[in-house]
Amino acid sequence: MSQTTINFKDIEVETPTIEQVTAEYQNINTNLDQATTLAAKQEALQQWENLRRRLDSWTALTSLHFSQDTANEAFKQAQEYSDELQPKLTALEIALKRRLLDSKEQAELESILGKQAFSLWSADVTTFESAIEDDLVQESKLVNQYVQLLASAKIEFQGETVNLSGIRKYTQDSDRQTRYQAEKARWNFFSQHQSQLDSIYDQLVKLRHGMAQKLGYDNYIGLGYKRMQRVDYNETDVESYRNEVVAQVVPLAQKIMAQKAAKLNLDRVMFWDESVFDLQGNPKPQGDHDWMLQQAQQMFDAMHPELGSFFKMMVGGNFLDLKTRPGKAGGGFCTSFPTAGVPYIFANFNSTKGDVEVFTHEMGHAFQAWQSRDLPLIDYLWPTLESCEIHSMSLEFLTWSQMDKFFADDADRFREIHLAESLLFLPYGCAVDHFQHLVYTNPQATPQERNQMWQQMEARYLPWRQYGDLAYPAQGGLWQEKQHIYCSPFYYIDYTLALCCAMQFWLKSEANFEDALTEYIALCQRGGQAPFQELVSSANLVSPFKPGSLADVVEKAQDFLGL
Repeated sequence: MSQTTINFKDIEVETPTIEQVTAEYQNINTNLDQATTLAAKQEALQQWENLRRRLDSWTALTSLHFSQDTANEAFKQAQEYSDELQPKLTALEIALKRRLLDSKEQAELESILGKQAFSLWSADVTTFESAIEDDLVQESKLVNQYVQLLASAKIEFQGETVNLSGIRKYTQDSDRQTRYQAEKARWNFFSQHQSQLDSIYDQLVKLRHGMAQKLGYDNYIGLGYKRMQRVDYNETDVESYRNEVVAQVVPLAQKIMAQKAAKLNLDRVMFWDESVFDLQGNPKPQGDHDWMLQQAQQMFDAMHPELGSFFKMMVGGNFLDLKTRPGKAGGGFCTSFPTAGVPYIFANFNSTKGDVEVFTHEMGHAFQAWQSRDLPLIDYLWPTLESCEIHSMSLEFLTWSQMDKFFADDADRFREIHLAESLLFLPYGCAVDHFQHLVYTNPQATPQERNQMWQQMEARYLPWRQYGDLAYPAQGGLWQEKQHIYCSPFYYIDYTLALCCAMQFWLKSEANFEDALTEYIALCQRGGQAPFQELVSSANLVSPFKPGSLADVVEKAQDFLGL
């Protein structure tokens, strides 16, 4: 089956058993023991590569099915089976990575596999011992409980029942009273489930802290960084970067909020006003799901033949699930099936401008996965996550010139709002990250103390925020809606690091679009062959960790937004 005609329904991966995978690992180890030539070693390593691709595809497919319908009993059981099996699979994989790291032939193997694989594996082997196997299963169960709880939301609003994705269009309504009532309804759901939300997170924090201690870390922060495979920067770098955002971006964000208040004819912007930027309300895509796909095809065809043909393949092969529906998990993501070499995009369209943003974002991930699908190692198909997010966020900016296809006369307003929201996102992303550092430094904190930590973060990074009588977020509970805090600790800062790079692509594209796109595609093709800062400099971007890295972006943005 050629890669261009593959269909999602044809992707089938056999469910593994621990006995079968253990036997395959034994076979690989035996072949490595007996290998006397470089060719024989490469053959054994290729066996391992094939096994990892199969297991990865199965995990991705199982997780995708569960996200598509969290109420489906068969999908739920398959996900539970996967969660139970993963730590055992990890144990086998880590053992082989340890073997390769301890090997006398490491230099020779590095010449075949590349240095970055060994850097990643060096991080991986410090994140696992069999002593935490049961903890990992428990962690997955708690994360799934949280995802299901949020997916179960049935909010009655203006005569219809909506989920947390569906209520969003009302929180962005041009009518102020509608926005306020929608936020009340949304936070009422969180208020009703406060004890569950507090309990799940409390258990997760203590569980992660316990795992870290079993592995010899002081607390979860060190383990969290290693799990994120951060090999070329540390906690101190992230802290100085957050300080840079406070110094450079927070003052600009406050100007954006003042401009917004003026455009909305308000004395001050309340929380329920933050999602809109003028009295017209946010621009909306001019058509439905099917129309959006047609416009997207025209957009990518106009930008670059590689993008156009790739999108055609995605639509033709049914590798998109974009409509919201009951029981479907919230959010958007891109996953991939390494056995087939194709990515898959999952989202929840809700008739807001966010549909276009999420779609172009996930397309950036998918396009990178497609561009690097032929790299020889599974470790390189995706880079580490902060680098992944450069591809996604940059495509959001690189598609700017095509936004009239979705928003017609509102395209200019869309671009202004997208830039303003991107700048406002940087302090919020830093608040989420700093909050998690506080949480895992103080794992015994009570739920109330955690809410106070979040309030401290809002005071530092989001000083304009006013909740009025929205009691739940006013008491410091806003962080509980952010899935990454529960499901993927320390991931969130990656979006902001990548956004600093994406906004540099914006500057480049304004100067010379073709050159910017060429550099972007070259970055996608490198996949994960290098760590974050090396990938950044290979695309002629400035590392966010370099003091002053935001200066040019801030200056250009002020000018663009008339501030």
